[in-house]
Amino acid sequence: MSEQQKGIIFAANSYFLWGILPFYWRLIDDINAYEILAHRIIWSFVFMVILIIILGKTRVFKEQTIQLLKNKKEAVSLFVAGIVIAFNWGLFIWAVANHHVLQASLGYYINPLMSILLGMIFMKERFSKMEWTAIILAAIGVLYMTLSIGEVPYISLLLAISFALYGLIKKNVHMDAIFTILLECLATLPLALIGLWYLKSIDMSNFGYNIDSGILLFSGILTAIPLILFTAGATRIPLSLIGFLQYIAPTLMFIQGVFLYNEEFSTDNLITFAFIWAGLIIYSYTKYQQYRIQRRKLTS
Repeated sequence: MSEQQKGIIFAANSYFLWGILPFYWRLIDDINAYEILAHRIIWSFVFMVILIIILGKTRVFKEQTIQLLKNKKEAVSLFVAGIVIAFNWGLFIWAVANHHVLQASLGYYINPLMSILLGMIFMKERFSKMEWTAIILAAIGVLYMTLSIGEVPYISLLLAISFALYGLIKKNVHMDAIFTILLECLATLPLALIGLWYLKSIDMSNFGYNIDSGILLFSGILTAIPLILFTAGATRIPLSLIGFLQYIAPTLMFIQGVFLYNEEFSTDNLITFAFIWAGLIIYSYTKYQQYRIQRRKLTS
């Protein structure tokens, strides 16, 4: 199996797990979003530490961390990645808890095309007329929603931009996927601990001896595993292909929002999604054609 094939499998599985996360967060929506985010960071950190110890990679982790700290650009990139992904987590948790699963879904549908633009600007990737058509169709969809509802779909756009930036930043960090996630959690751990202490001091914490808290303990595993898979995939395949695979997660979110949580899906929503789906179909077709050409070259 080639490195690119491994990357596709890793990334696709990460998006599948992210796609079913709304169901998990809705199980504990009695806990406020910031407290969930803080625990998500803490338990992800704990899980990653345990995982590295079990895998016997503590020595390698120390060596790679020392090398990372010698490279100021990569160290800063990893710190920024931790902040960006924490923001993305928090906004997503808030959106799900406040019945905006469809907005979250839209954001992650936009994200692949946002990744394409960032790939073009920062990674010097170039695209065909068909791919540009896909980007324009998605932009029309977002513009239509903005005009039809009278306000910018800021939840969708912020989710799309933050996760696309995270993927771009991680391309600049050359370190084992497991180690980068631990360090990202470490970067935001002080804020999480301070936040929980503050919530406790004003008697706003809901964490304790209850079912929701028990469910919340698994947030570390459910956060770390897809991130490991995503990072492993992102280092093996182009950013544009990462964007293509991203549609798996929003499709699962869309299904949950409409059929499980009965969120309103109006005609305006349908038109917006139709433009974006059309763009993704066109882009998917162009990537498939490129993949066929590459395979022919390899087998000839």
